[in-house]
Amino acid sequence: MTWHGCSTGPDDATGLALDQAGAQCTEVTVPLDYRRPAGPTIAIAIARRAATEPSQGTLVVNVGGPEASRQGVNVFLGRSPELAAQYDLVGIDPRFFGLSTPLECGWRTDRYLRSAQYASPTRAAFADSVSVARDLAAQCESHRDVLPYASTRNIARDMDRVRAALGVRQLSYFGTSYGTYLGAVYLQMFPGNADRVVLDSSHAPDTYGPRWTRETAVPDAAALADWAEWAARHDTGLGTTKNAVLATVDRIAAVTRKRPLQVGTHQVTEAMLPGLLLTVDDTDASYGEMSAAVRVYRDAAAGLPVTPTPLQEQRFGLYDLAEVVPEFGFSAGVANQCADWAAPRDPEVYYRDIRAHRLDEPLFGPLARDISPCTFWPTTPIEAPTTIANDHRVLMLGATGDPAVPYSGQLAMHRALRGSRLITLSGAFRHGVYGVSPCVDATVERYLGQNTLPAADVTCT
Repeated sequence: MTWHGCSTGPDDATGLALDQAGAQCTEVTVPLDYRRPAGPTIAIAIARRAATEPSQGTLVVNVGGPEASRQGVNVFLGRSPELAAQYDLVGIDPRFFGLSTPLECGWRTDRYLRSAQYASPTRAAFADSVSVARDLAAQCESHRDVLPYASTRNIARDMDRVRAALGVRQLSYFGTSYGTYLGAVYLQMFPGNADRVVLDSSHAPDTYGPRWTRETAVPDAAALADWAEWAARHDTGLGTTKNAVLATVDRIAAVTRKRPLQVGTHQVTEAMLPGLLLTVDDTDASYGEMSAAVRVYRDAAAGLPVTPTPLQEQRFGLYDLAEVVPEFGFSAGVANQCADWAAPRDPEVYYRDIRAHRLDEPLFGPLARDISPCTFWPTTPIEAPTTIANDHRVLMLGATGDPAVPYSGQLAMHRALRGSRLITLSGAFRHGVYGVSPCVDATVERYLGQNTLPAADVTCT
């Protein structure tokens, strides 16, 4: 390997930040298809910052997504400089993301977001979702020679090739969100090559793939109710009780069923509203911004002229962006899901699912259970998903109200990783808990710093 600076130019914010942090970058060559090790190859981009104190080993940091993850070095540095000093920190852009032989099908931002962040509450909206999903899949047809190799299992194999290239016997690992699933798959495939493993906000062991959001509608509604309780306590003008605030949201939704809301120069439809009401961060700042946004929707529903908040305007700008932005990694993200798990190929399966759960999931169900491009994908998975079941010592972190990965799924991963300890942040409605609770953080620091797991599961408040 030849190490070099990380920045690729003045517009490479990640590379510039890595350079400033004292990291170096390189590329590792791996097989496209591990069944044919002498066949075509791809390049995997990595960043490494050496420990500044006596090193406890190499710590790979995956920020989730899946997305480019070289910036995991800087993310961990920002969260825990003391721990970061004790490890050789490594960030890896997974295959087809970032600088790792990127995959780009030419998806316009507005078209992809129409598929990923709009709901299908009506038959007409569902028909539109089907059309968009079919078109996006067709745009990837020209890449069918690489699509089957975008799986998490291959990303785990790449990670082990990076380990070997670095000349280390074992990797320690910190993964968040999707990174928890990747970490668990790596543990299952390369059990002897893993040292200390921290998984923050875990996926269930058997749900990641085209329909990974399917069980999120109920926790999404619970998170919205938590925001509503906060809004009632903080005199936001939306209601003086939680139920009153939720009634305001219901009235907004009822109007969108009749007509779009006019929000500045933008229109908010019934299909858009659920995605705009998602929250994954229960901080005062996040809930305050949500309250400001809902006030705008309330006034628009009353027929008043309104101006979007700056964050609303930014989001609407993405919804309207008729451009391809390779840095977003949309194509690679869907390719990864489609390669991991086979999706039902009959569109009616999805609409029946939405209808069957409509009473229990009236707002978020038509979003969580919607169709995806994997229904029409040009290829199918070439190997079965990983069955996760092992005794490795793992530290798991989670929040009871996580709206992105339901706590029930985190408990399922905890059971599958029989040697794990779970640190639960009780009463929290957020995705990602490291860095927000002294109780959680102290446990992480003891494990990564001293290799000490708690004797039993721990609940933090």
